[in-house]
Amino acid sequence: MPLSDPIELEMNDHSSLDMGQLLLNAYEIGDMVNQSVEVAEYAYWKTVVDQDEQVHQLVKQFDKAKEQFVDCERFGRFHPDFNAAKDKVEAIQRQLNEIECVSRFKAAEQQVDDLLHEIAKQIASSVSETIKVPSNDPLPKGGGSCGSGGSCSCSSGGCG
Repeated sequence: MPLSDPIELEMNDHSSLDMGQLLLNAYEIGDMVNQSVEVAEYAYWKTVVDQDEQVHQLVKQFDKAKEQFVDCERFGRFHPDFNAAKDKVEAIQRQLNEIECVSRFKAAEQQVDDLLHEIAKQIASSVSETIKVPSNDPLPKGGGSCGSGGSCSCSSGGCG
């Protein structure tokens, strides 16, 4: 189709007009998300976590333990201190997770992530049911998408 085709020009003009409106709508959606209960809960628990002295102390211990583990990890599990360093990181992580404000913060963070993912899925499905929407979930729940053994996984020859 030649560039001078009036239908193509009209679509190009129309799509550039839509981009501005789409961006305005995206900002409006962002504002609505920021005003949601989920974000309010997240912000509240983030403040509580940020002000908790026990959390600060454990985070410092965690960072130090993680740094030691990374040093051991360079040599792999054959490093003499690998298991001890790994166990220390995991123990401190468990201690952090047992603190109520940390567990509530993580739950609130997951709620915001879920909300954003649902919004992205709604937008994507309004365009096409085949559009894949990435998630922060390390263990995908559905089948058929990348990373869950679907058609684009290495096991079906989709990699490399």
